[in-house]
Amino acid sequence: MYGAMQRRVARRVMVGDIAIGGGAPIVVQSMTNTDTADIAGSVAQVAALARAGSEMVRLTVNTAEAAAAVPHIRDQLAAKGVDVPLVGDFHFNGHRLLTQHPVCAEALSKLRINPGNVGQGSKRDDQFATLIEFACRYNKPVRIGVNWGSLDQALLARMMDENARSAAPDDLQVVTRRALVQSALESAAQAEHLGLPGERIVLSCKVSGVQDLIAVYRDLATRCDYALHLGLTEAGMGSKGIVASTAAMSVLLQEGVGDTIRVSLTPEPGGDRTREVVVAQEILQTMGLRSFAPMVIACPGCGRTTSTFFQELADKIQIYLRAQMPVWRAHHPGVENMHVAVMGCVVNGPGESKHANIGISLPGSGENPVAPVFIDGVKAVTLKGDNIAGEFQALIDRYVKEHYTS
Repeated sequence: MYGAMQRRVARRVMVGDIAIGGGAPIVVQSMTNTDTADIAGSVAQVAALARAGSEMVRLTVNTAEAAAAVPHIRDQLAAKGVDVPLVGDFHFNGHRLLTQHPVCAEALSKLRINPGNVGQGSKRDDQFATLIEFACRYNKPVRIGVNWGSLDQALLARMMDENARSAAPDDLQVVTRRALVQSALESAAQAEHLGLPGERIVLSCKVSGVQDLIAVYRDLATRCDYALHLGLTEAGMGSKGIVASTAAMSVLLQEGVGDTIRVSLTPEPGGDRTREVVVAQEILQTMGLRSFAPMVIACPGCGRTTSTFFQELADKIQIYLRAQMPVWRAHHPGVENMHVAVMGCVVNGPGESKHANIGISLPGSGENPVAPVFIDGVKAVTLKGDNIAGEFQALIDRYVKEHYTS
């Protein structure tokens, strides 16, 4: 077992200018849900994900049209000043697509291969080798991503047979977990045998159950020093997907396991794909592992806070801070570590505001209609009237310019 917050040291993998493993900060990834052949739509979504803070974006490469589109997507992103590494996700026909469209491999920063979907029987090894050969030819790293929804059935059958012959057979779930890890490790060994350096290999073993994910990655982490990508596959929609992903990955991250993460949320109908990026960032930030945007501390509200004003202000400030980050990140280094408190009454309001870099304690039910603002623990001003929200936002802007200017 790993000690709390003691990172497992993995081999460092470079994906473009982004480092995975080797003690580098944990990387946030996401994936488009556009048709990759739709160049304009894919460019727009990749750019939105990158602006939200995704440090790598994965694209489905499933057709000849998608493979042909990848270089154009990369070029149009570059023209927009979006320099995010693109990862190609290959299943079933990747060997053929890269053979027909080698410029696709050249345009990508990383390949993702699922060993269970490379091919069956005698074709599997040759098709896997073709993918690895392209990675070697263009010096691309590879994520070997095993998923229990598409686990190599021949491997699973072999391990089930071995388990059945043992004196104390384990149940199917335990054997399946072992097979996931074994598939990843055998595929990585095969890739290295084909010439791909271990420093260009990332492993993942995706499952959809929280306890299964924890058990699989604990096992995998003790058996190799490859960089590891974490993610709960098919996590689900809304709060269920957020809670399940957080529950699973937080345990592993606390134990030092994981070098890159993705939160696989099913968007609400018409929902924003960038939500998964924000959730991934918030997992890392609330655990104290990285900082991405100023944190807003806000109380939940109670009978003392019958007005919705503090809720509206907290929401407005949180949206404003995140919207400002693309500009602030470039001109105000360190602002992502700022804490802002928006509190609803006198019970904990002044105390929490004093702990924050800048905080406001709004009047609760029956309290005087004034809102003291604390800056670095000292009461700086008391706001009154109808423009408290605008005045507080202006104070935040001034604080950022005065304290986080390079």
